Amino acid sequence: MTAFGKLVRTTAFRLTLVYLLLFAMFAVSLLGYFAWNTRRLMTEEITQTVNSETSEINEIYARRGMFGLVRTIEYRALRPGANLYLVTTPTGQAIAGNVGSLAPGVMATRGWSETAYRRIEDADDRDHRALVRVTELENGFRLLIGRDLAERRRLFGIVAKAAQWSVLIVVVLGLGGGIFVARRVLTRIDAMTGTAQRIMTGDLSERLPVGRSGDELDRLAENLNAMLERIEALMVGLKEVSDNIAHDLKTPLTRLRNRAEEALARSGREADYRAALERTIEESDGLIRTFNALLMIARAESGQARGDMDDFDAAEVANGIHELYEPLAEDDGMTLKVRAEPTPVHANRELISQALANLVENALKYGKPVAQTGGTVVSMDSGPITIEARRDGDQVLLSVTDRGPGIPEADRKHAVERFVRLEASRTLPGSGLGLSLASAVATLHGGELRLGDAQPGLVATLVLPVRAGAGDRVAPPMQDVPQKVA
Repeated sequence: MTAFGKLVRTTAFRLTLVYLLLFAMFAVSLLGYFAWNTRRLMTEEITQTVNSETSEINEIYARRGMFGLVRTIEYRALRPGANLYLVTTPTGQAIAGNVGSLAPGVMATRGWSETAYRRIEDADDRDHRALVRVTELENGFRLLIGRDLAERRRLFGIVAKAAQWSVLIVVVLGLGGGIFVARRVLTRIDAMTGTAQRIMTGDLSERLPVGRSGDELDRLAENLNAMLERIEALMVGLKEVSDNIAHDLKTPLTRLRNRAEEALARSGREADYRAALERTIEESDGLIRTFNALLMIARAESGQARGDMDDFDAAEVANGIHELYEPLAEDDGMTLKVRAEPTPVHANRELISQALANLVENALKYGKPVAQTGGTVVSMDSGPITIEARRDGDQVLLSVTDRGPGIPEADRKHAVERFVRLEASRTLPGSGLGLSLASAVATLHGGELRLGDAQPGLVATLVLPVRAGAGDRVAPPMQDVPQKVA
């Protein structure tokens, strides 16, 4: 397609043509109304002048008779720029006036008519146009008084010529403006198309050009660039997740296979088979929990759970988690406390419960104080683990605080990534998905997961926004039991 063809097919050029057509129609309509109104006003002026003069001459005829009428007509007909005058007998013979000829039948018709005429003094054979009024006098005599229409035609011609030039100028300027605008738009669209083609070849780092005008194309480019950044981040995350899944699940699956093979090879006793099956089931449960965590993270990050949000009291969630994990904490020799005040929130109750349960499980696993004794790490008596639910302005804070070694500030951002296990936790069982799920849940609700220093220990806080109006209605107590993920 040629450059001109592309230019003509642009939306900007077509819109310009439509606006140009509409504007030309408006201009022609406006100038036509102006011409018609001018013609009407001039016609009214002529008729008023002729009517006034007709009345005046009729009065003269009434006072002075035919002799006075003829003298008046002859006098007025000789004045420069005089109107048209003609007095005829009942048989149509001219008695006085300055009209040499008229269209046939004009004098026989009383009232107004527009007719061709010639003056007596005209040297050429060219007809003129005039608006005349014919009245009947006594004894069948007729009186014609009229005015030439040359001035009206001349003014109408001036207006018509101005209208033609105006429309021509509008069309030329409109086409020029349309081509200019369309070329600018086409240049930017071509740049975007080229970038999109490079992106489709696999280069997700490309971004659409954004100008400084801030117009609709710039806003569209900015939004598309934001979408591309999000897609690039998701693709990178998907690759990392695939790599992590392949790496982290390969070991337990290999362990499963080796145990089964070992059980078959070593012994034929039922007790050995039973022990091997129990370890296999235990390993399989761990794999199932890992896949469930991955599915829940995917569900949260895709926004599928956004439709299951409801109003409820976050304090009830905190109390429910405390009740669920308090026996486990006591078995580990730890203390689990809760401080929860009524905290209405609009969120997905199941996911919030699961995220808070993950934070508590992390605290139970890694929240014990440790000390170095002769190069050996030894667990010490731990302080209490505290679950807290409170409201701070327009935010809901659900936090879990332990008194363990905590997470160095440099590692906190890295700790919420999938399958990431910090050096201090590698000796303990876990999949490295607990904090990832909590972070995904917070992001789904428009909030975030904050990891801070409890001096000593770690404080992990789910920061959630409170929807305006939340708290007017509180849902029934929690029925969902969180599953172990961390």
